[in-house]
Amino acid sequence: MVDAAAIDRPLRDFNPWPAVIVVCLVCLAVLFLAPTLGVLLSSVKTTRDIAFGELWTIPDTLFLGNFGEVIANPAVHRYILNTILVTVPATAASIALGVFAGYVFSKLPFRGSDVLFLILVSGMFFPPQVILIPLFRLFNTMGLIDTLWPIIIVHTALGIPICTLLMRNFFATVPNALREAAILEGANEWQVLMRVALPLSLPAIAVLATLQFTWIWNDFLWPLIFTNSDEKRTIMIGIVNLKGQYSVAWGVQGALSLIASIPTLIVFLFFQRYFIKGMTMGAVKG
Repeated sequence: MVDAAAIDRPLRDFNPWPAVIVVCLVCLAVLFLAPTLGVLLSSVKTTRDIAFGELWTIPDTLFLGNFGEVIANPAVHRYILNTILVTVPATAASIALGVFAGYVFSKLPFRGSDVLFLILVSGMFFPPQVILIPLFRLFNTMGLIDTLWPIIIVHTALGIPICTLLMRNFFATVPNALREAAILEGANEWQVLMRVALPLSLPAIAVLATLQFTWIWNDFLWPLIFTNSDEKRTIMIGIVNLKGQYSVAWGVQGALSLIASIPTLIVFLFFQRYFIKGMTMGAVKG
């Protein structure tokens, strides 16, 4: 005789939520990757194929002329150089200032330092659009419009809050005994920072370097506001400016988008070991 209760028990114990979560995550991943797939397909197709609605079809032959046109374009070389001239100094300056400020707030507190820290970190929470007009007028008065300096200065300033927050939290985990031992050996604060605290903070610096480099490299807003001539455009503005003879060069723009993503991938792969360590730091206690 079949036990009905034994048959119904697995049905009652079945939990559908893990399967639902997996399906939702797969759908989100497909939606997230769809634009990337579209860019990849457009980069290996002619403008004629894209104009006739064949963007989402797998091409029979790969058309690599778009990449050749991008590589041979002198304007693209200028866009990449301008982006490097903005990204590298802005990333280095914001991280350096964040290291100094984070060390002071963590190891050398003073009266009112907590209030000053909150004021500094609050810069992360207001939209950058609210300061567009004041900054444009300021840099226009200084004669810096259509140069790379406003972009470097703004990205450095906007990067200080997040860099200070992360470095201050990291330095707080460094035992004070290490600093005290170094001071007893005759080291000053600068030597403690450079020879003790800084080598221990490589994972945190790797996280900041990856994030800052990616944010600044992919920025579209500030170069659009502060530059006018094509000679000062960065790579993201350059992608929009690429046009064909009679219409938008979708294939060329797709090829340049893929080429523009290579530096950020290289930076992530270079800092991958430290980046993963920095992101998981403090997740396990023991």
